Amino acid sequence: MIGGGAAGFYGAITAAQHGLQRILILEKSKEVLTKVRISGGGRCNVTHDCLDPRELVKNYPRGHRSLNGPFSRFNATDTIAWFQEQGVTLKTEADGRMFPSSNSSATIVNCLTSTAQDLGIEVLTRTKVASLQGDNNDYQILLADGGTLSASHILIATGGLRSKEGQATVTTTGHQFSSPVPSLFTFPIDDQRLADLQGVSVPNASVTAFKHTMQGPLLITHWGLSGPAILRLSAWGARDFADCAYQFLLTVNWTGIKNASEVEAILSAERQAHGTRSVAKRSLIPGITNRFWSHLCEAAEITSTQTWANLTKSQTQNLLAQLTSAAFQVTGKSTNKDEFVTCGGIHLKDLNLKTMQSKAHPGLYFAGEVLDIDGITGGFNFQAAWTTGHLAGKAIAEGQE
Repeated sequence: MIGGGAAGFYGAITAAQHGLQRILILEKSKEVLTKVRISGGGRCNVTHDCLDPRELVKNYPRGHRSLNGPFSRFNATDTIAWFQEQGVTLKTEADGRMFPSSNSSATIVNCLTSTAQDLGIEVLTRTKVASLQGDNNDYQILLADGGTLSASHILIATGGLRSKEGQATVTTTGHQFSSPVPSLFTFPIDDQRLADLQGVSVPNASVTAFKHTMQGPLLITHWGLSGPAILRLSAWGARDFADCAYQFLLTVNWTGIKNASEVEAILSAERQAHGTRSVAKRSLIPGITNRFWSHLCEAAEITSTQTWANLTKSQTQNLLAQLTSAAFQVTGKSTNKDEFVTCGGIHLKDLNLKTMQSKAHPGLYFAGEVLDIDGITGGFNFQAAWTTGHLAGKAIAEGQE
């Protein structure tokens, strides 16, 4: 197994649990499962409480058309059951994300490493793979230190192909891959409407860029905008945003599902019922704080003392626009804390998706983020790792029988 991450470990464990005797995990870093350790703010978002494979696939901007089969064979239900069998209970949060009940990623890391150790799986860290040679279940792994290993079956689970080193390993297999670009990132925005509002969240906003629209919680940060709605948008629009060098116009409807005519009706009703009230002092939209409301009123050129009764038609339309179609210039991308996911990877059409084996090279398998599969935030990327790792590990073990 090349790669000591979630997919590599789970593939190795699955192979061992299905009878394979000699298994070696090669990891170039000094530690294994580093992404598992830091994911979810150190809690590890193991999977998502989306148990229907037909619904599960809808959370993958890349790969959703191909994942019906794999998820019908191993999905979130199976992941939950496996960890429970190892003595790890998971809890479900309100948004469907699932974490270990301990609230610590160490629980998942310890589960995987101890299970691997109990099964006799050998792990070598600080071991870089330079290239692969051979074919048809007869492979040589050339190491960066000059060493050579032989194997009849190899699982490549090296993670996203962001580095030239990772790309080089895949290139030596003869497989093509779509160019890697970032997914799951936040939007830097320098705009006075957001000034001094870091930490303010809106529970149900709608964000649009290019042809993509996403809805959900939105968080104002000291650098711009973040939160689930932004992260989902960054995933679905990953290619479009990369093509424009992350310089694009973002439109925000802070009111969520309400369209402009519905919001206009709310403003009109307030004018009729409370004409003497100050417009800027009291938010009319649930979820928009009074402080943020006053910022939007200022952007609509409404003074702090102006009442609803003397609001002009132009000002009303300006406020309506700020609430339902506020335009912001995005000027780059920012990492979402410790989350990092790559859009791009090995073409799925080149693999047997029942086994994750290369169609061209028997004995060569792929799993995890090295594939052209990526999900939105919420545990979906780890679920893809567990699923593809399981299918590959099971197939490798069965190929040895």
